[in-house]
Amino acid sequence: MNSPKRPKILAVCGTRPDTVKMAPVVNELKRHADEVDLVLAVTGQHREMLVQVLEAFDLHPDYDLNIMSARQTLVQITTRALAGLDSVIKKVRPSLVLAQGDTTTTFIAGLAAFYNKTPFGHVEAGLRTDNKYDPYPEEVNRRLTGVMTDLHFAPTELAKRNLLSEGVKEESIFVTGNTVIDALLGIAAREHTFEDPAIRAAAESGRMVLLTAHRRENWGEPMRDICLAVKEIIRRNPDVTVVFPMHKNPIVRDTVVPELGEAERVILTEPPDYVPFVHLMKASYLILTDSGGVQEEAPSLGKPVLVLRKTTERPEGVSAGNARLVGTDFDTIVREADKLLGDKSAYEEMARAQSPYGDGHAAGRIWEIIRSRFINYG
Repeated sequence: MNSPKRPKILAVCGTRPDTVKMAPVVNELKRHADEVDLVLAVTGQHREMLVQVLEAFDLHPDYDLNIMSARQTLVQITTRALAGLDSVIKKVRPSLVLAQGDTTTTFIAGLAAFYNKTPFGHVEAGLRTDNKYDPYPEEVNRRLTGVMTDLHFAPTELAKRNLLSEGVKEESIFVTGNTVIDALLGIAAREHTFEDPAIRAAAESGRMVLLTAHRRENWGEPMRDICLAVKEIIRRNPDVTVVFPMHKNPIVRDTVVPELGEAERVILTEPPDYVPFVHLMKASYLILTDSGGVQEEAPSLGKPVLVLRKTTERPEGVSAGNARLVGTDFDTIVREADKLLGDKSAYEEMARAQSPYGDGHAAGRIWEIIRSRFINYG
């Protein structure tokens, strides 16, 4: 894979989560501008939430495909992103294309790189649930991405074992830790005050429950069951306030607002920028989420997580005791939340479990691997 002395790296992202996790890598590459040329492209698969993260990490895209449209389908995202990234790769002619995770943007970045016979590096490679529809479409996105990947940056030993079991050559797999911990620790160390007085009061109460839910498999009835469970948790625990930053997708809001819009001690809010969101996690007592990234971030902050999914591609947190799978069943969510809200020893057991997701130095490791492969010292 060796190329000229100054390789050109094309980093691609498109959603809030993958941009958060790519930001430490992009900024690490920027720190080595004397050795590598960096080009940043965003698809705009998410728009407002993407802009928030770009600003938080001082990222300035060289290319913005701006593919976002209202109620866009997976086919629309896929075709627009593929055409746009194919054009960018042909203009940039990179030595390596980099993308993160399991978004449609990531899969298409890998496909566009393959079509252009360009090496591809996959950050956060090897996560699996072994159910192609759960999560949907992420499980298939990351599997297909893996087939086209030349450098697999696996966050954990389990992710590496998943790749080996699929026949990936060991010399192309590198266990780096998860870049989200790099991002998280830097942001969590900043001072922060919540502007909204209701959120500030909830955060200062010491009994705030943070809720995020947005996945496609939870649209409709599962989302309604989550909302009903939240109302019951509030009813049983009069000292608890739930803060729910709602995803921008109108399909999510069409369920959430009618169910929770008038609920007592439930604060529905717009998705905050990444900086205040990290501080919401930091201030929370308990987190309920169907997000993959939050499952990784919360353990480093000592926050127990109830995962609102049937499966998870991040079983390390469950095995370590940081997280518990509860699905979207009303009774299960209420029972497990009640246990953590009412039983101090059960709470401490989860809160004190050591995070399995890394030490905050993943981006540096990824750079050193790229450096060793693509920079020719003569």
